[in-house]
Amino acid sequence: MQKSDYLKQIDDVIAEGKYKDNWASLSDYKTPDWYYRGKLGIFIHWGVYSVPAFGNEWYSRNMYVPGSVEYEHHLKTYGDHKSFGYKDFIPLFKAESFNANNWIKAFKDAGAKFVTPVLEHHDGFAMYDTEFNRWNAGAMGPCRDVAGELKAACEEQGLTFCASTHRAEHYFFMNMGRTFESDIDPAAEWFDFYAPAHYEEKFGAEMTATCDVVNEVGASQEWLEDWLVRTCEIVDKYRPSLVFFDWWIQNESFKPYLKKFAAYYYNRASEWGKEVAIDYKHNAFALGTATLDIERGALGDVFPYPWQTDTAIGKQSWGYRKDNAYKSTYEVVTTLIDVVSKNGMLLLNVGPKPDGTLTAEETKVLAELGAWMRVNGEGIYDTVPYKFYKEGDHQPKSGMFSEGGVPYDEHDFRFTYKQGVLYAFQMKPSRHILIKSLHTDRCGTSVSGVTVLGGYEVQSFANDKNGLSIELKSEPETDLPLCLKIELA
Repeated sequence: MQKSDYLKQIDDVIAEGKYKDNWASLSDYKTPDWYYRGKLGIFIHWGVYSVPAFGNEWYSRNMYVPGSVEYEHHLKTYGDHKSFGYKDFIPLFKAESFNANNWIKAFKDAGAKFVTPVLEHHDGFAMYDTEFNRWNAGAMGPCRDVAGELKAACEEQGLTFCASTHRAEHYFFMNMGRTFESDIDPAAEWFDFYAPAHYEEKFGAEMTATCDVVNEVGASQEWLEDWLVRTCEIVDKYRPSLVFFDWWIQNESFKPYLKKFAAYYYNRASEWGKEVAIDYKHNAFALGTATLDIERGALGDVFPYPWQTDTAIGKQSWGYRKDNAYKSTYEVVTTLIDVVSKNGMLLLNVGPKPDGTLTAEETKVLAELGAWMRVNGEGIYDTVPYKFYKEGDHQPKSGMFSEGGVPYDEHDFRFTYKQGVLYAFQMKPSRHILIKSLHTDRCGTSVSGVTVLGGYEVQSFANDKNGLSIELKSEPETDLPLCLKIELA
């Protein structure tokens, strides 16, 4: 289909459908039950950037930024940028050991309910079969429809398939290669891979470090229409239940196209009889028209709308990096609990190797997370926030890119609620437990029973004006949070 025909199709679907391309109409959106109840998903950053495995997933940009560590590494390791550019990593991205079923089984065993692969990162290489981008994994590199294989594996194993596209930033992403002699040459036959590589001062090297929102300079109409068509193609070809967007779509130039995309996607989903979601960052969408995402951070309190944190097991890169540092299972579990207690969902990222295998470190965390979820998932899945979400002095900082280890102690609790049952997570387990927030003066109700998920025997409990005190028969043999199931009378 020609792009002009696709643009007409988009307009026709919106004209005939329930959802129109304005915030008022899109406010009829409702967070899907599968998403809100599932709480935990897996994010996948896998692409050509896993081959150099240096710096982070922004290697495709930073290797063209003179003076950067990636620039110097590239010169030393691969030679000058004209002879060996980013495109030359594609034949090395072979994915010879990639097995979608193995991945999805590992994610399912970890307790995840949905899976969100990045189908195109800022580098412009599509990990899906597309007629609008010849630089795709079906035609080169792995020579496989990675998205299609993951979708099929999700459907076979009962997980929900979602998709992410970060293409918006590709408008300028590789532009620093135009400031010196490199393979980013508008006259070259491969320039469509890098294009448009739009360059002007505000899109210069400083964006590598700051990710500044540049509202006074937007994308061209040609680019925005191309972005809309490619994103709608993903919707039509793979019917993902969620579409996750990264930053820069909050740029003012994208607003009309975001509304068109949302209206098209929501109308298509209505035709299919599916409940779908869109994830966004910053202020790209009006509140209540899609799902707010906080990258590598958290909100400071319960949010009135379901929201999401996306973070990675890897600390230094979303994609594979040879010397990445990794979070502990404790950090991942406590993040999940804190997010869910505040009405959120967690999207946890892995960065596979270029051969298609998961790292040993991420595999270990996923396995340990799964073991914890099989015992304690009752207090995570299908829950809603309680009248207060926490007790204790320690909590994550609020905002994007604010994450870090939180020094929880035995006085720190998070709460969730489901069907007359209160779940209290003690963030650092102990034998002697006191939940001051549950004193009888405050709750106006009494506790009829307390159990600890995982088989820890409760020796005694008392609920009075001082709170709910619980004595376990023995010291817990775990460093991971305990989940107390509290029956309310």
